[in-house]
Order: sequence, then structure tokens, then C-alpha cells
Amino acid sequence: MLERFASWSTRWTGSTTAFILAMAFVIVWLIAGPMFHWSDTWQLVANTITTIITFLMVFLIQRTQNKDSLAMQLKLNEMVAALEGASNRLIGVEDLSEVELRTLHQHYGRLAEMAKERHLTESHSVEEAEARHLRKHRRLK
Repeated sequence: MLERFASWSTRWTGSTTAFILAMAFVIVWLIAGPMFHWSDTWQLVANTITTIITFLMVFLIQRTQNKDSLAMQLKLNEMVAALEGASNRLIGVEDLSEVELRTLHQHYGRLAEMAKERHLTESHSVEEAEARHLRKHRRLK
């Protein structure tokens, strides 16, 4: 039930209707200012309402981003697993530590450098590129 509510809330709060209602709230609040003589209570009501909504929206947005991120990772994992020649070391890469991610980044940086020496589409994975690079150097010697 919470998941359905969160999905509905996320869709609704990202809609044009929700934006128009938020804008209408601000306009009504501004129009009401002179009627309440710009009092502290007038400001406190708007501040309290917007703070509560913002507080709840942070968690709702984070939940939605977590779900979307997981779905995206699963789709990417499927693509990596399905592509012949793709490096399977990237499956589940989101679970690696920051140090491991930096190491992989450097590894793929080497792939990019090797690709500059040859046509960009000639290699598909780090392993293939390293093997091709070694063969090239052996031939040059």
C-alpha cells in the first residue's frame, strides 16, 4: 500500500496540476499578506506548511530515485551480460567500493587510450583491448 501511495504521490507532485496548486498557494499567501498586516503568524503559517511538505518530499523523492536507480542498474546489468565481448566485471559495479570504482575507472581509461591508437570500434572490452595491444607491440618489435 505504501508503494502504491508513494508512486501515486510522485507522479502527482511532478504534474502540472501540482505545480499550479503550489503557485496558487504562493499567490493566495501573498494576497493575504496585507489582510494580516504582514504579521509573524502569516509568515509562520506558510513557512510551516512548506517546511512539512519539503521534509516529506525529500524522503519521497529519495525513495523514487532509489527505485529508479535499481531498475536502471538491472537493465544495464542485463545488457552487459547479454553482449558478447562485454566485460562481466561491470555487472553489479554499483556495489563496489569507491576505491574499486576508481580502479575500474583507471582501467577503462587505459582502454580509451588504447582505442585512440586504433579505430574506436575495434575493441569491446578491456581484456580484448589489452590482448590486441600486446599483439600490436609484439609485431612492432
